[in-house]
Amino acid sequence: MSCMIKTVQEVVKVLANTRGFDRILEKVTVVSAVPGKVVCEMKVEEEHTNRMGTLHGGLTATLVDDISTVALLCTERGLPGVSVDMNITYMSPAKIGEDVVITAHILKQGRTLAFASVDLTNKATGKLVAQGRHTKHLGN
Repeated sequence: MSCMIKTVQEVVKVLANTRGFDRILEKVTVVSAVPGKVVCEMKVEEEHTNRMGTLHGGLTATLVDDISTVALLCTERGLPGVSVDMNITYMSPAKIGEDVVITAHILKQGRTLAFASVDLTNKATGKLVAQGRHTKHLGN
């Protein structure tokens, strides 16, 4: 798959038009895309929050999963893979109205496994909101 930003935007749009969790991507804007790295933004809205009015941890996990998968599609092999392991560390809250920058890097892609890192940062302050690691099985 070519990693042109327009192609990545089209992939995100297709994923957003599903009935499942991936539909959250309709709220995500692709900022840049190069092989193995995708940067997106999303404004935190009420529907994205927990009872404390901050970005919900489950939504954060979905963003880590989805945006790292888009970055994986943006590699020479272009395979989405299947999740094997995901870890998220939550460091600071993101409140309603704040913009979050989601940056996914493919750290390594081997024969059967791929490893990604995803940072969610507050666009205005640069403060790290959460960091995720995602391992995916690519098949044999």
